[in-house]
Amino acid sequence: MKLSMPRFDQAPVLVVGDVMLDRYWHGGTSRISPEAPVPVVKVEQIEDRPGGAANVALNIAALGAPASLVGVTGDDEAADSLSNSLKGAGVRALFQRIAHQPTIVKLRVMSRHQQLLRIDFEEPFATDALALGSQVDELLEGIKVLVLSDYGKGALKNHQALIQAARAKNIPVLADPKGKDFSIYRGASLITPNLSEFEAIVGGCADEHELVSKGATLMHDLDLGALLVTRGEHGMTLLRPDQPALHLPARAREVFDVTGAGDTVISTLAAAIAAGEELPHAVALANLAAGIVVGKLGTAAISAPELRRAIQREEGSERGVLGLEQLLLAVADARAHNEKIVFTNGCFDILHAGHVTYLEQARAQGDRLIVAVNDDASVSRLKGPGRPINSVDRRMAVLAGLGAVDWVISFPEGTPENLLREVKPDVLVKGGDYGIDQVVGADIVTAYGGTVKVLGLVENSSTTAIVEKIRSR
Repeated sequence: MKLSMPRFDQAPVLVVGDVMLDRYWHGGTSRISPEAPVPVVKVEQIEDRPGGAANVALNIAALGAPASLVGVTGDDEAADSLSNSLKGAGVRALFQRIAHQPTIVKLRVMSRHQQLLRIDFEEPFATDALALGSQVDELLEGIKVLVLSDYGKGALKNHQALIQAARAKNIPVLADPKGKDFSIYRGASLITPNLSEFEAIVGGCADEHELVSKGATLMHDLDLGALLVTRGEHGMTLLRPDQPALHLPARAREVFDVTGAGDTVISTLAAAIAAGEELPHAVALANLAAGIVVGKLGTAAISAPELRRAIQREEGSERGVLGLEQLLLAVADARAHNEKIVFTNGCFDILHAGHVTYLEQARAQGDRLIVAVNDDASVSRLKGPGRPINSVDRRMAVLAGLGAVDWVISFPEGTPENLLREVKPDVLVKGGDYGIDQVVGADIVTAYGGTVKVLGLVENSSTTAIVEKIRSR
């Protein structure tokens, strides 16, 4: 399954559900309390992060998608902290504030990147379901996906009213379910229980065959469009009526903290579907995103650059020979990481010491080096009959093996001007005895504020001379 980065900026998503604040007290511990056999933590840092439905909205915004959030809080300092954090992240948050009740806060005491204790501050909310429903109705216009982020804390009182309102406007509804009654999600486009939540409804599953069979029954009984069961270290399974099950392996390289992983899955799914991705591709992206977030500490959002880089690794485009679409994706990711892009071009027919030295010097001008290679037909036009000696595939393979080179791409024209217009490198490098105004494409690069540099070539190193020497023997 080939993955690509969706256009999240055109994918507005509305999240409705249980909002909470994840608060972290960080500090060192070096002694045991004289009052009880517990460690003493000297708090040095207090950190607040949006949690629950707020974390889902934050994840959506971090991917670059427009995110709106409707939820319930107290009228207190914790609600203010949530509002400020979400506003700063670009989330449009509309809270139903209830006086004399606390905003749900989950306080974690941390030392040396380990959680020592969690303290929960919460009471069931007496939510005004009609008021919340009217807020949602006002926001549905222009929304492409509705997410119900249900933690069973009382914000969602009438799931069916929300589902039916969205369905009436042909808006897909994704639900992260809780509790032992999934009938409240009847008619949803997709629900995303973890394996424990799924088995609490359908009973234990001895193997994948039983999971698929019971999942199919659940989808039929609840008129669900699809079912995604997240299975921890066993990955996730997507079930759709009358289609084969799709099993995806876990992508995490190292699991550090699973807090918020379910939020990451449904937020990535929602943003990808809103951006027009087919469900299998959206699930594959969510699987990649979950693999990233479990390697972080605490409730954390993943950014678009992080997901883009994961896609590159998946598609083999982190380094090596690329097509134009892959190259533009790689360049966009590099720029998101504030990396300077260097571009050079040539035939590179027989790679020699002069080429290697030159490419190392070119790479030193920035953080990433693109080498654009003339294809075989253009080399023949430039160098004459009998050239190239090596085909373009072989030339690119050798260049891609050099440590100085990040990406290699071929072009059919006599010059790389079309590529320069697409890639817009920060630095254009050419080797030889040229004035900058003689470098092909210099006018293109300088016009958008890029830099052009001419590097000297290593003496007594010439592909043409090597070819002539071989032919004369």
